[in-house]
Amino acid sequence: MLYEELGREIAAASPTCELSGRCCRFREYGHTLFLSRAESQLLFQQPFPEEAPIDDASCPYQVGTLCTARERRPLGCRVYFCDPGYAGVGERLSEHYLKRLKELHDECRAPWDYRPLVMFLREEKNSG
Repeated sequence: MLYEELGREIAAASPTCELSGRCCRFREYGHTLFLSRAESQLLFQQPFPEEAPIDDASCPYQVGTLCTARERRPLGCRVYFCDPGYAGVGERLSEHYLKRLKELHDECRAPWDYRPLVMFLREEKNSG
């Protein structure tokens, strides 16, 4: 599986995670999490925590400093680390595995839909 292979490459790079939750506080740290529709469908199989905000400020799956959807998190979450020694590695892995993810979509003849998490969250909320 794609995520397992990615996990091995990340493990080989040995980035440190301080469990600060910074990766999930998008607005505060100036980043936007993008994912594909297929990744959003996998992620949304995990129910939202109660009272989870649906906005671009943070991830609704973050509770304290922990991810409640860790096993279902998208590529963008998997490659993101605050570790300065990991700089450049996540970007390289992201580009490589994003290309492979898109190739899988093409092989399955699934339309490529890649956009910010908040857009998928709003769509999911409005459909339920």
